Amino acid sequence: MTDIVGNPRPDSALMIRRASPDDLDQVIDMDARTTGQAKPDYWRDIFERYGHRRLDERFFLVAEDTAIMGLIVGEVREWEFGSEQCGWIFAVTVDPECRRQRVGEALFQAICDSFRRAAVSKIRTMVSRDHPLHMSFFRGEGMVAGPFTQLEMNLGDD
Repeated sequence: MTDIVGNPRPDSALMIRRASPDDLDQVIDMDARTTGQAKPDYWRDIFERYGHRRLDERFFLVAEDTAIMGLIVGEVREWEFGSEQCGWIFAVTVDPECRRQRVGEALFQAICDSFRRAAVSKIRTMVSRDHPLHMSFFRGEGMVAGPFTQLEMNLGDD
């Protein structure tokens, strides 16, 4: 399997590729600037799980030009709650300075291509109803409500 996913936009220098250990500082910084919360241990753990093992079904991709502009992470899953095999996207971030440059769209297409190569024909994600940016992004990429309903319960003293 190649480490380079490719350049989805021939008119630019944007390259989508697998994340490497050398990218972690930029990923951590970009995420902190985007979310307002530094999570270095989280991103190191994500890289350890999705950047080293089972690379035919786990994908940690970054978009770069002269620096990291965005990332997307997902994996092939099956059998949870009777679900057929599908690709799950659980992280996507685009540097706020790089939005409106179709970086997110290029990352989404690259992970879809990776899932297709892994013989997956359906993708899923979860989006907070209170996060219109993520909702509009995924809807704009053609995603619609699926057959599962997310349920939750507070375990605290609230």
